[in-house]
Amino acid sequence: MYAPDAAPSGAHQWINQTEFENMLRSAYADRPAPIPAAEVDSAEQRRPPLRHLMAAGMAAFVIAFAGVASAASLPPETFADLAAKVTPAVVNISSTHHQKASPDTEMPDFPKGSPFEQFFHNFRGHGQGGQDVTALGSGFIIDPTGYVVTNNHVVEEASDIVVTLNDGKDYPAKLIGTDKKTDIALLKIDAGKPLPSVAFGNSDTARVGDWVLAVGNPFGLGGTVTTGIISARSRDIHAGPFDDFLQIDASINRGNSGGPTFNLAGEVIGINSAIYSPNGGSVGIGFAIPANEAKPVLAALREHGKVNRGWIGVQIQPVTPEIANSLGLSDVAGTLVTAVQANGPAAKAKMEQGDVILSFNGQDVAETRELPRIVAATPAGKPVDVVVWREGERKTLRVTVAAMKDQEQVASSEDTSPDSQPEATANHVLGVQLSALTPDLRQQLGLADDVNGVVVMDVTEDGPAAKQGLRQGDIIEQVARSKVSDPSEVDKAVQQALSAKKSAVLLLVNRQGDEVFLAIKVGKA
Repeated sequence: MYAPDAAPSGAHQWINQTEFENMLRSAYADRPAPIPAAEVDSAEQRRPPLRHLMAAGMAAFVIAFAGVASAASLPPETFADLAAKVTPAVVNISSTHHQKASPDTEMPDFPKGSPFEQFFHNFRGHGQGGQDVTALGSGFIIDPTGYVVTNNHVVEEASDIVVTLNDGKDYPAKLIGTDKKTDIALLKIDAGKPLPSVAFGNSDTARVGDWVLAVGNPFGLGGTVTTGIISARSRDIHAGPFDDFLQIDASINRGNSGGPTFNLAGEVIGINSAIYSPNGGSVGIGFAIPANEAKPVLAALREHGKVNRGWIGVQIQPVTPEIANSLGLSDVAGTLVTAVQANGPAAKAKMEQGDVILSFNGQDVAETRELPRIVAATPAGKPVDVVVWREGERKTLRVTVAAMKDQEQVASSEDTSPDSQPEATANHVLGVQLSALTPDLRQQLGLADDVNGVVVMDVTEDGPAAKQGLRQGDIIEQVARSKVSDPSEVDKAVQQALSAKKSAVLLLVNRQGDEVFLAIKVGKA
């Protein structure tokens, strides 16, 4: 057996056959014969043949390697027993949706009487009233009485839902409840008998590199089993406010949505929900909702038909290294409060815009996306301690969590750059052109009367402000936590930051009615 020219660091070093024979000859050259000389006929028999020594040596190597292998978790010889154990509880789900008709598209002209003319005439007619379409997905039974888990997007707005068991029998399903924010739905079927079911495991103990088995209904092919490993944890794919996906490389495709991901013990540790694909098929990047996130959601759906979540009434954004530096934070941690809703729980607790939330109810907030999950899991009416960073020191606020209202905030992406260009003042440190907020600009930008600040008229390409996302049409309301209404006040605040040897200056920016903090680099750290 021959090795590559250079083995990687830490890898087993392989030697070729000649080197191995020489090593064995050297090792056994001066050793006594393994058996008494009186019991053999010649000196040649007193020394074990080289082929025997090599066989013994190879055996020792095999034993050594087997010892190393047994210490690690090797893949099973087959997944057949596991598949046989769990697949009876995995189901196919078909849901009927009414698709509205789209406006007729322009059709090519064909000769009168042509068969193509008749075909496209019929095609136009089919779309006028809309049509019913069937969506296919997967699910799994979690209770012998017939409770079935799937994705919300598989059954959302469906007029009819049918569950097909592993034995091919169909049952109409009742929708018990859905949760759009986590993409989880709970169904119920009545089979008139106990059904095979599976249980959830502890997804928190699942590690990157652990084996997993996925079962589902890809492209309508029910009972399809694939295997792989957990590729990563805590993936945020911007599917919802509570993203914390397991990433798996077991092949999942369209139709696998709502199906289970199992560990080797046959426990569900994830609900398959999405894939990343440039071509519509599996490329080994799939995402599953962790079991520990799904369990309380399903319990709430089963009991109440909906999920009640905690809410404190703040808008937040990530803390960047520049923002941390400008606020005097030693670590990049927590989440920055950009707005506090009037009369909300946070406002009543005296939380302020510009506070950095470092911990909530005893749980550290390492990054922005952690806070919504922590708050949502907190029961309404519970008072909790919230540690914030304000003006260079920690403060503890007592916040009483309220119930989240079922409403969504709609963000606009329309262009807000001013139509006319009044005289602007250059700020070369930030790389912007600024103007006072005149009545004309207020009208052009559609700003409310209570919005005050300095208008960004232009942003220098590749300048400090541009690199941090400042845009034309933004309103700078504060610089270094001080309100500004004129470009000269911006200049003054920036110069003060430079004099204080700050590496960044913090701006509060109003963008289309939403406020956001930006930290602009102004000097060397």
